[in-house]
Amino acid sequence: MEFREFSAKTVDEAITKASLEYETSSENLEIQVISEGKTGFLGFGSKPAIIKAAKKETKDTLPEEPAEKNPVEKKKEKKDIKPEQPRTSRREETKSEPRKEIKRESPKKEEQKKETFKKENSQENKVQQPAEERKIVARSDEEIAAIKADAEKFLNGVFRAMDLEVEIKMEYKAEEGNLDIEFTGSDMGILIGKRGQTLDSLQYLVSLVVNKGRQGYIRVKLDTEDYRKRRKETLENLAKSIAYKVRKTRKPVSLEPMNPYERRIIHSALQGNRYVETYSEGNEPYRHVVVKLKGRDK
Repeated sequence: MEFREFSAKTVDEAITKASLEYETSSENLEIQVISEGKTGFLGFGSKPAIIKAAKKETKDTLPEEPAEKNPVEKKKEKKDIKPEQPRTSRREETKSEPRKEIKRESPKKEEQKKETFKKENSQENKVQQPAEERKIVARSDEEIAAIKADAEKFLNGVFRAMDLEVEIKMEYKAEEGNLDIEFTGSDMGILIGKRGQTLDSLQYLVSLVVNKGRQGYIRVKLDTEDYRKRRKETLENLAKSIAYKVRKTRKPVSLEPMNPYERRIIHSALQGNRYVETYSEGNEPYRHVVVKLKGRDK
């Protein structure tokens, strides 16, 4: 196996890079962690994670279908068929071998299990519609200015505590009722965190601040260095490569654990695929997406 080196902010992101490069999942890679990287104190003194990865030697070829035999060979086969052995009666069978009782669950229990599985995955697998059924509240210029001021005050306090110099740009989209916030600075990797966890946490806290005591819901979106778009494209490319792998090998593939937002990206990317389908399994924070061939049992 020929190993190649990959580096990223975290080991998981480096593994994702390797999976994309080799067009396969991490379970089919031989991975050696060279350095787990360091986040440093408040981002200072951080070092990237480094891994070496190589694709495992596996046979991905599909089993060849037997060639159709010509009529002459078929006739020969019919002639060579040996007479069947005399069948034993059912009474003799029951005497020789005791009948095993197969315990089957009642139809009600089976139906309950199906309903539970549907409920767990319905929200996650649902593709977000372009126009959500959410009441948009008309807000005055004064109220919008107050919303921005509350968000900016909170964020400036956080950045001051982290000793970070961050430029904040805000835009309130009245038609959608969204507050988009963009960060710019020298080292924004600190604000992104592992798989965007720091950015997601900040987004949640800002949402609590701006929605406190206000009518209607204001959706907050935080981003920096176009991270959301880049991450979405990475996951969509990974989903396509995994779908190709599943179709080729006819075996299901389990992806790395992801948060609900990232799992929805995978589900959405493969929703219209003719050959594969997706579902999630496991419990948070280890819940992950499984990609399998359509029509195959889970």
